[in-house]
Amino acid sequence: MPGNDPLLQPFQLKHLTLKNRLMTSSHEPAYTDDGMPKERYRLYHAARARAGLAMTMTAGSALVSKDSPPAFGNILAYREEVVPWMRELVDSCHEHDCKVMIQLTHLGRRAHWGQADWLPTVSPSGVREPAHRAFPKIIEDWDIERIVADYALAAEHMQAAGLDGIELQCYGHLIDQFWSPVTNFREDDWGGSLENRLRFTHLILDAIRARVSPDFIVGLRLVIDEQMENGITREVGIEIARRMIAGGQIDFLNVIRGHIDTDAALTDIIPVQGMPSSPHLDFAGEVRAETKFPVFHAARIADIATARHAVASGKLDMVGMARAHIADPLIVQKLTEGREQDIRPCVGATYCLDRIYLAGEALCIHNPATGREATMPHQVSNQSDRPGTMVIVGAGPAGLEAARVGAERGHRVIVFEATPKPGGQVLLMTQSARRREMIGIIDWRVEQCDKAGVEFRYNSYAEADEILAEDPAIVIIASGGLPNTELLKTGNELAVSARDIIAGDIAPGNEVLLFDDGADHPGMQAAEIIAASGARLEYVTPERQIAPDIGGTNLTPYMRELLPLDVTFTLCRRALHASPEGDRIRVTLGSDYGDFTCERVVDQLVVEHGTLPLDEVYFALKPLSSNLGEVDYDALIDGRTQTVERNADGKFKLFRIGDAVASRNIHAAIYDALRLVKDL
Repeated sequence: MPGNDPLLQPFQLKHLTLKNRLMTSSHEPAYTDDGMPKERYRLYHAARARAGLAMTMTAGSALVSKDSPPAFGNILAYREEVVPWMRELVDSCHEHDCKVMIQLTHLGRRAHWGQADWLPTVSPSGVREPAHRAFPKIIEDWDIERIVADYALAAEHMQAAGLDGIELQCYGHLIDQFWSPVTNFREDDWGGSLENRLRFTHLILDAIRARVSPDFIVGLRLVIDEQMENGITREVGIEIARRMIAGGQIDFLNVIRGHIDTDAALTDIIPVQGMPSSPHLDFAGEVRAETKFPVFHAARIADIATARHAVASGKLDMVGMARAHIADPLIVQKLTEGREQDIRPCVGATYCLDRIYLAGEALCIHNPATGREATMPHQVSNQSDRPGTMVIVGAGPAGLEAARVGAERGHRVIVFEATPKPGGQVLLMTQSARRREMIGIIDWRVEQCDKAGVEFRYNSYAEADEILAEDPAIVIIASGGLPNTELLKTGNELAVSARDIIAGDIAPGNEVLLFDDGADHPGMQAAEIIAASGARLEYVTPERQIAPDIGGTNLTPYMRELLPLDVTFTLCRRALHASPEGDRIRVTLGSDYGDFTCERVVDQLVVEHGTLPLDEVYFALKPLSSNLGEVDYDALIDGRTQTVERNADGKFKLFRIGDAVASRNIHAAIYDALRLVKDL
């Protein structure tokens, strides 16, 4: 029962009463505008506060100094103009009794000099970080003095804005770069003994405490075990924690295990789908048991059952669920209403984190309202003023989202699906064990549709007459697409698609050339299947990197699977021709970088070139529709109703969404559906 739920019990942190045990740990959605947390940033946090969250930890690394340039849309905490913007955010959360803190940091070597003010990055011993590739300056005494003062000023800004407290980022950033033997091998007062390596941290804490009131909360998000050669060990990490506690300057520990200086290392701290859930939870519990101090923790605690166990078993005082609240900001509301089963699941796709680096903003793969709170609803509550029959063709992600939203709007919804079950191309993804969690995107929508009374007609390849027989007011074509193998100048008939390999319709050959210019998951998933079969694989791409539309955390598991196998990676080559060579295939490769070619002779040619829309029924219905299929893009972008009328004789509005329009991704398909149907 909600009243007895361990997650819904309050926690007392110093003078601060947190009304339940759920928080969003510090993370940077990159919604800043000129380094300031303006409307988009505020609405994002306010949505979670309104739903009952106890505390939101804003910013994944708000920056304290000008020589710590933003790497991914960071808040510039050193600017005085941040105060009124943060105050607006705080007020909007405090209105719902949601406490607000922020993570402050100097990135040190985890940044690049070629941004913002073009100042050199700094680090204790000048060791380059692989992930951001800058060669940092060895920090000097005057830098230390300046940065300590910057931390204090940033903390003062945050208290002036009304925040309840701060945490200092101490994993992979400047503070713990002093702690770690990997990044600090100085022989002066700042290196050598643990006392020397902690001196910088104590100076920062002293300076902050001198500038803020005694009841202002200060904590550390700190690495206890770097899990790397010559790094901070568990024993040293525990000793650091004990010394920090003994100093009386901090109020909580937010525990991290691992290191973040490479994509692979970051992925182990922030695991993606197919990796163990809550891998560091027991470790965090050990830290709490040994220190007897308030401990927070977050690392793929994606479901309520695990979060509840973390609190009930005494492992954690507060549970950080950042990605889970990106997927569903209404978690606490649904818990208190006894609707735990309605929580939209985080499927571990980590589209959110990877998209920060790929496109400069965090988005959830299957909640398009996240980050778009100004225009998109997290909960569809407004009923249509003209409910009618809505016919949807296709039960993939786009069709299911359209059905869910349409039914919640009060329409009678009928879904035609050509296959025996829902899922569309998500079913292909789940053929690989590592990506099976993606089925949560489908299962959640099917459950919501069933509750709302959506009628599904499976094994029904809908023709125009069948659709018209339902006398629809609205028809939405979400029929997806079929693999496109028409990309070679000659010999396309000799190629098979990556999706045929993934589906298991065609078995891998013995010696395979996979040409991937789709640059996303299907090519890499096919490569993984081919290589795992024992085949000798050459992965060829015209790009200058492997699968550039896959972010670092998602590429990591692919590479861990592929690199130990018999795989050759060939970049900057484009497949041009294929021709028979006995029972084999001769493939001619060219390059966008010059007029030169080479050849391969293989058993099998596999290509990944996106999909072509399945749109026959759309074009059959188009002349009969009132809008002739036209979409008002301005209204779509602004979240307004579609009012286009092109055909006075038309009896229904017609739209198509997702891959039935063009080859895109799951997020695009679901966003198409939500922003279209929420006002129909």
